[in-house]
Amino acid sequence: MSKKVRVRFAPSPTGGLHLGGVRTVLFNYLFAKQMGGDFIVRIEDTDQTRFVAGAEDYIFNTLKWCGLEPDESPLHGGPYAPYRQSERKESYRQYAEQLVKAGYAYYAFDTPAELEEMRNKFKTAENPSPQYNQVLREKMRNSLTLGEQEVSSFLSEGMPYVIRIKTPLNETVSFTDMIRGEVSFNTSQVDDKVLLKADGMPTYHLAVVVDDYLMKITHAFRGEEWLPSAPVHLLLWKYLGWLADMPQWAHLPLILKPDGNGKLSKRDGDRLGFPVFAMDWTDPATHETTTGFKEKGFLPEAFVNLLAMLGWNDGTDNEIFSMEELIHKFSMERVHKGGAKFDYEKAKWYNHEWIKKSGVERLELGVRNVFEEKGIVITDSNLLLKVIELVKDRCTLLPDFVQQGSFFFQSPAVIDTDSVKPKWDDKKNMFFTELIRAYELSTLWETSDLEKEFKELAAANQLKPGELMAPFRIMLVGGKFGPGVFDIAAVIGKNETIKRIEHMLQLLQN
Repeated sequence: MSKKVRVRFAPSPTGGLHLGGVRTVLFNYLFAKQMGGDFIVRIEDTDQTRFVAGAEDYIFNTLKWCGLEPDESPLHGGPYAPYRQSERKESYRQYAEQLVKAGYAYYAFDTPAELEEMRNKFKTAENPSPQYNQVLREKMRNSLTLGEQEVSSFLSEGMPYVIRIKTPLNETVSFTDMIRGEVSFNTSQVDDKVLLKADGMPTYHLAVVVDDYLMKITHAFRGEEWLPSAPVHLLLWKYLGWLADMPQWAHLPLILKPDGNGKLSKRDGDRLGFPVFAMDWTDPATHETTTGFKEKGFLPEAFVNLLAMLGWNDGTDNEIFSMEELIHKFSMERVHKGGAKFDYEKAKWYNHEWIKKSGVERLELGVRNVFEEKGIVITDSNLLLKVIELVKDRCTLLPDFVQQGSFFFQSPAVIDTDSVKPKWDDKKNMFFTELIRAYELSTLWETSDLEKEFKELAAANQLKPGELMAPFRIMLVGGKFGPGVFDIAAVIGKNETIKRIEHMLQLLQN
């Protein structure tokens, strides 16, 4: 019987969640749900110097907005609690000590000054950044170079120390990556990473291996920037005797800058004017707010869809997928090895497609919020739903509903009379004066009736409807935009339509 699939996302609470992080969550989530498995969120907060207040809440709020709720986490609980590494501190020391006893790790007593001296002393043109490795450890203060009695004395005196992995010299370690196939490393290129810090906290390297083992993680998907750490983790799985239980690994391709030249960063978003975080993030130190996709007006369905397509496709030309379809179709075999360029215009295209295909009730709350942010209070829900139906095909982001639909709720503040004046004459003035009377007497106020009356009156005045439509639109909405002009008149009602025509006629006379 095969093991139940268990995957995890293990973020550090150090700031806003980059879209690359959300894509890692998504691929974990899709794989777990497709396989009938569990998706776990584990907070990796062992580096207390980088901890940022509010970051953990932000991570969970982001996942909730995206519809990527975990089965187990610090918030949701679960059988392998606690799910914060800082709360599991005691469990890591025993494994670090076990490695020392077995000869796979050692105590290192070097002070920060001694480490700095080592880097300066052994720096060469060929090796500008010397590492604490198989060669240089022989020249440092650790339990490999000191006598047993001296080590015991240092430990009993409480001298500060770290525990480092003892990396073998010139061995090849390999694993099969679910995306990249066979990946091999020579251990001579790997330094003796710290496993347990002087404050008793584990480093990522030890904690990730211990927690994946204890939490029975079967598959670990992470960004390709973690590939250089893979040999250390492989050695730890081997040295702790857990190799048979090691998860299958997949190192996901990077999300690249729009020009394809390097990994996408927050700075690129700032420079080019697009978000890289899922939701607004306010830095508690600087109080600087970075705008997120949510606040820009993206639907979560569109955000998830566009992330799925950054480095994956289902083998067809189809680009629009619901969460259910993604769960059904997703496969690691179709995740690309190469990086995926981020294209903000394409991201907006996904949102436009999702706005078009969404029902009016699905859009109601988001649209109401963007109107109210602009001071337009909606009191008539039925009117709002009508407006959404009329303008949604013209909207790329949720704030576009304000530009495309505010005139349904209030008279336009600005009227583009300059577009009308050059071709305005007495005949057109007379036509609209008569149209007011005709509409006043009208007992029917439906789109088709209004259009019929308009065109019949134009024919009677020997005018082409086409040259009257633009002025009529500007009267009602203030500019050359919006849905069908008779649809607009039907929705805003008789009194408001007549009032706006009269207002324009007055402006043109002045």
